[in-house]
Amino acid sequence: MQYLLLIYDNEAKLNALPPAQLVDMYAEYGGLTQSLKNSGQFLAGRQLHPVAQATTVRVKDGKQTVTDGPFAETKEQLGGFYMVEAADLDEAVAIAARIPSARTGSIEVRPLVERPAERKDQN
Repeated sequence: MQYLLLIYDNEAKLNALPPAQLVDMYAEYGGLTQSLKNSGQFLAGRQLHPVAQATTVRVKDGKQTVTDGPFAETKEQLGGFYMVEAADLDEAVAIAARIPSARTGSIEVRPLVERPAERKDQN
């Protein structure tokens, strides 16, 4: 089953880390990504730009509004994601626990809906 692991962390705290600690953290992310690729579990993953570069779109009654930034103020911001293949939720949670930001922020684990037509396209 496929899972999306949403990585939430506090951007202000990350920006305040000493450069050497950030280098170590990114190296750890690289190691995790390579490990998931080697095991065949990595489907996709990316780091997101800071929330200051986000744009929020809403359509109400046919009228579109576009605003800068995220839709809500929070302590933690969505900073990236992994899309992985895991046997079950337990395995997805185990992968999420290996993400460096799990120690400083949180990782939301969400199963992806599998539609028969999409599964057929992958074979």
